[in-house]
Amino acid sequence: MDAAPAGKTAEQPDPPPRFVVGSTLRHVLVMTATGTAGLIAIFIVDLVSLLYISWLGDPSLTAGVGLATVLMFFTVSINVGLMIPIGALVSRALGARRPEDARRLATSCSILMAVLATLVSIVLLPLLPWILRALGAHGQTLTVAHNFLLIALPTNVLMALGMAFSTILRAAGDAKRSMYATLSVAAVTVILDPVLIFGLDLRTNGAAITINIARVVYLVVAYLFVTRFHGLLTRPNLKGVMADARPFSAIAVPAILTNIAAPAANAFFTSIMARFGDPAIAASAIIDRVTPVAFGGLFALAGAIGPVLGQNWGAQRYDRMKQVLKDALNFTIIYVACVWMILYLVRVPITDAFHAQGLTAELVQFFCQLSGPIWFFVGLVFVSNASFNNLGYPLLSTFFNWGRATLGMIPFAYFGAEIGGPKGALIGIGLGSVAFGIAAIITAFWTIRRLERQASASS
Repeated sequence: MDAAPAGKTAEQPDPPPRFVVGSTLRHVLVMTATGTAGLIAIFIVDLVSLLYISWLGDPSLTAGVGLATVLMFFTVSINVGLMIPIGALVSRALGARRPEDARRLATSCSILMAVLATLVSIVLLPLLPWILRALGAHGQTLTVAHNFLLIALPTNVLMALGMAFSTILRAAGDAKRSMYATLSVAAVTVILDPVLIFGLDLRTNGAAITINIARVVYLVVAYLFVTRFHGLLTRPNLKGVMADARPFSAIAVPAILTNIAAPAANAFFTSIMARFGDPAIAASAIIDRVTPVAFGGLFALAGAIGPVLGQNWGAQRYDRMKQVLKDALNFTIIYVACVWMILYLVRVPITDAFHAQGLTAELVQFFCQLSGPIWFFVGLVFVSNASFNNLGYPLLSTFFNWGRATLGMIPFAYFGAEIGGPKGALIGIGLGSVAFGIAAIITAFWTIRRLERQASASS
């Protein structure tokens, strides 16, 4: 592996870390914009892939791929949790002007992520029939989902490594190339899906094979960007990997626990909506598809501010760290307000596009009217979690995410449904997010002040 970027000589002084100088707002906006483009591309591609399968005209195929996607989302959530310590540790080392440590950490953490992703696949593969039956699969649907996962699940390690290298790029401030690596997945999927599904008549297996090819391309592109332009990988060393496993796991374990809170919360909310029949379940499904595309900027913001905070912490620029949180807060306000207005204006066309009628259309349109306040406070939790994960307080991230998913959802959604039906459940989610959103952002600013006091006391 390359140890230094091409063209660099020993006589040239090291430039300052990218995020330690310049406008913090610009860094936040650039990182978020590039991250949003990559995320939304993936969300849209996932939707298109399922749309292709639906064109085959067999509901069991669509259901099978849908169930397989549920399980794959779980593995991706674990991978995202494993990405967080890579971004935090590498960006912190770069901010402190310790490039050798950054290279060692990038290499060690990537290896650890690959090993854990492989173990996840090994554990899940023999359990697939049992898990799929527990999810409600049977007959042809079970066969389709099982075959799909047998093809796609073993390459989870390739996806994990690609995500690791993409995170290293973002930690170095190279948001553009990180975005290009992510977009390579979308490009491969859009081109190969129709060829394999329809042209070669591989049907659902063709979609699974496309996933594997896209993961290979993603890994290669991200690796080349990391090694050729940043030199942030070095020859792996077992002793170094073992030493770095401790700080890696200290962030990774709570980050994974944090990430799986969302699927748990969604499962509970679906069970609440199921009490009101299939139309309510259909509305929940449509909302789940609209939400990540509409509010993808908030998901990207959470990933964007981590490297910026990490580098400035390494450089002990606590003033800039506070400003990053303020910039993220202002972005959240403006972004949510704009998306809320758009959703309100297109609420009827959205339901028409999904051919929603009756209660289903009513609930989707009601969500569009209510989405702004809900997602503003959820966005505050996202921003705060990114701060906690990158500044040495990952357990706080776990606390606030699970707190919102349990205390902030279960009683509010349950009693909201009892009082106002499915609309009451939606209102309950919004009310439950308020307290946790406000408490999380206040705590995030407090952690920075505490780090600053600790640094002053030790100097």
